[in-house]
Amino acid sequence: MFSTWGALTGLVLAIVLIVRKATPAYALVLGALIGGLLGGGGLPETVGAMIGGAQSMMPSVLRILTSGVLAGALVKTGSAEKIADAIVRALGTRFALAAIALATLIVTAVGVFVDIAVITVAPVALAVGRRAEIPVPALLLAMVGGGKAGNVISPNPNTIAAADAFNVDLTALMLKNIVPALCALTVTILLARWLSRAKSPIPNLQPETGNSKLETPSLWAAVAGPLVVVALLALRPLCGFAVDPLVALPAGGLVAILVCGKWRQTASFCEYGLSKVAGVSILLIGTGAVAGIVKNSGLNADMVAFLNACHLPAFALAPLSSVLLSGATASTTAGVTIASQTFSGTLVQAGVPALSAAAMLHAGGTIFDALPHGSFFHATAGAVGMGVKDRLKLFPYGTLVGATSTVTSVLVYLCGF
Repeated sequence: MFSTWGALTGLVLAIVLIVRKATPAYALVLGALIGGLLGGGGLPETVGAMIGGAQSMMPSVLRILTSGVLAGALVKTGSAEKIADAIVRALGTRFALAAIALATLIVTAVGVFVDIAVITVAPVALAVGRRAEIPVPALLLAMVGGGKAGNVISPNPNTIAAADAFNVDLTALMLKNIVPALCALTVTILLARWLSRAKSPIPNLQPETGNSKLETPSLWAAVAGPLVVVALLALRPLCGFAVDPLVALPAGGLVAILVCGKWRQTASFCEYGLSKVAGVSILLIGTGAVAGIVKNSGLNADMVAFLNACHLPAFALAPLSSVLLSGATASTTAGVTIASQTFSGTLVQAGVPALSAAAMLHAGGTIFDALPHGSFFHATAGAVGMGVKDRLKLFPYGTLVGATSTVTSVLVYLCGF
């Protein structure tokens, strides 16, 4: 057992290194090593805990690696862009902000990483924004908020990590946060419309998406892959026949490639998808090393004691832990993974249903995930050519969106749904 202060020191060290632009995976591994040694463990015990933590991440890593097939297929075939464009065209410029937020939600919810979803929707959003004279901050908030809402109901790495840690069905976890996602979407639209009242010049931006010269498929072909994924994952709750995401996600990607007539580019699309998930997978290994130290430290008991001292109920540990850790790592995936790996057992033992605990913890990871020491902050700013200072001004609004889904998730639990 490592001391709480040692584990926290290692975590803080990793955060500082990440902020100072160190490679996140190496920073997490070094932080875990230092934390274990300072926490009173010998070198063999520290390394053993790190390896054990990393090993516990392997199921998630495998599923995330295979999800790259779907992500690559949706992006490179133009399916994600087609879905976004169809939604925006259907709602028109009058409801442009609602359409942009909904488009980003759906693109994220079908399995595209949230930062890639924003980059994919950005060209469509900027074109509509120019026609409707909507300022860039409002457009970006609509995309960021929609992405956050979609992230809590998507088969993305953070959802997979939470489902694995709590040993719950991935589909059930996605469905559990539908109401929080819809509430977050509503708040996103209201905040974006409020921002749009302050008119500002729309720069002639041409963000790079990699799809600008692609011929997009028909709408039915674009949605075929995601529909296959949904159908396969739904077999477990509907028919009792479980299809693991390890199979369902790449199967949907392959279907998307085939129906779009791009089967000759299958290898290149998979390679693109792998390039997008490789970084997250490596990050999860480093995250697992930290989780191994934190999980075997006194932090678990100390957090429970803190909740008791503050007279807070046990379920509060779920959202609070992921809020703090996602903010510390500026990553929904890393924060949710460490929190779920560390506190899943405690929450279940305290009588909190595993599915509800996973849903609350997962939603909490979307509040502080867009801090400047993370990639999401810079990826979303770059999608619309926004500077750091202007992007920082949007941070409070994104935080409100994440807080909405978190509070709603807690209320859903308290109401017994």
